[in-house]
Amino acid sequence: MDQRDGSRADVIPITTAPSAPPVGAATGTVTVPAPTVPRPSRPAGHGRVGLVLVSQSQELADAVRTLALALLEGGDPAPVAATGGALADGPGSSAVLVAAAARRVDQGHGVAVLCDLDGPVRTVLTVLAAADEHGLPFPTRFADAPFVEGAVAAAATATAGGDLAAVLDAAEETARRPKR
Repeated sequence: MDQRDGSRADVIPITTAPSAPPVGAATGTVTVPAPTVPRPSRPAGHGRVGLVLVSQSQELADAVRTLALALLEGGDPAPVAATGGALADGPGSSAVLVAAAARRVDQGHGVAVLCDLDGPVRTVLTVLAAADEHGLPFPTRFADAPFVEGAVAAAATATAGGDLAAVLDAAEETARRPKR
């Protein structure tokens, strides 16, 4: 684009304007450019929002993590940790395990936490209330979202480079979408 002076609008040559016909349209041989692939808003190497999946069961948390990552396109997903069960190897949730998982996925852009049932929700909210004491990365936020659908939406948004607010919105929006 050429700019003639500070008071005039940018001038675009008509052949390169977005509305210009494709090259070769006058001769009947049209060259159509290849479609462009959308790029994430933040390059992968610059860090993304981390995601922690907390369940009553480590196996369930691992399965949801595996599913969410399997549904993503591309080979460089956002960091997702799965934690579940109590420290004594039974059902439940552990503040220590939740805080450790949040620290593992932290890349400096925030951490979203999703839970499956009331027990893990209470644990996570207690940990968030004493974030400094538990050494949580800042900011760490709870996503009030369905566990599986929210995890998939959050992982996709974080992988695409969305900020923490976008990741939380994507997860929580799944609660408002009908399944039919």
